Amino acid sequence: MSPGGGPGFESRRPEGEHEVKGAVFRDDARAPEADAPPLGAGEGPGVPGGRLPRRLTWQRVVLLPAALALVLLATWLWFESAELDSIAQNALADGNVWLRFKQHVELTLISTFFVLLIAIPLGILLTRPALRRAAPVATTLANIGQATPAIGLLALLVIWLGIGMRAALIGMVIYAVLPVLSNTVAGLRANDPTLLEAARGIGMSRAGVLTKVELPLAVPLILAGVRTALVLNVGTATLAAFGGGGGLGDLITTGITTQRMPVLVLGSVLTVALALFVDWLASLVEVLLRPRGLEVGA
Repeated sequence: MSPGGGPGFESRRPEGEHEVKGAVFRDDARAPEADAPPLGAGEGPGVPGGRLPRRLTWQRVVLLPAALALVLLATWLWFESAELDSIAQNALADGNVWLRFKQHVELTLISTFFVLLIAIPLGILLTRPALRRAAPVATTLANIGQATPAIGLLALLVIWLGIGMRAALIGMVIYAVLPVLSNTVAGLRANDPTLLEAARGIGMSRAGVLTKVELPLAVPLILAGVRTALVLNVGTATLAAFGGGGGLGDLITTGITTQRMPVLVLGSVLTVALALFVDWLASLVEVLLRPRGLEVGA
């Protein structure tokens, strides 16, 4: 039987081969997607290699905590070999170090919670048409709060409210509102108006446009402001000691007033380590909460 003959020969040809007037042709003009494996989770055509980059690398996760652990270990070894007199021992006795550390963390978390509760909703309201004209006034007031020296602001609050944690918390909130408020306003204003018009054009409500389009696009800037506010609050919490608010500032002031270097070093190292650790945690949250679509666009 000739290669071109026979009624059943065409069915025995390999897929893609055809015969036209006795000549055999092979159709190789298939779509590239036919040979490509299906895209899995985390892949996309807009990213080289079809795969999004990993959000968290081992360097980002491991290096800073490891460095902080080494610093704390070295501080502990030095502290164990240091000679402590009765004054230094009294300053550190009865779990005082852990108590001051816990107070410092509480001051930071509570003040940051109220900063977010105030600054993000206020930033959203100031970008709405009804209150857009009030944005410069609110930003100016927030600038005044941060421009005021923290110790002076705390002193005024102590005179008004008395000694205690409440005055310290209010002062910390006033001092840290600006970065979150300004970043929220800037992030919402930076959104592309054509995207918002397209969202409205497909029938989304104003609340839907805000929650599903505007806020997700503004997340990177908002989180950067939150990260800044967290670090500010860790530093400002050391001043709470001057108003009777507790925290690691008590160890620092005790070390200065009594001229006991071990107490001063311990309070200072713990404060710096806490600030760096909080900044590291905030950076991880910032990376994880950033919308994947923005990474594809990048």
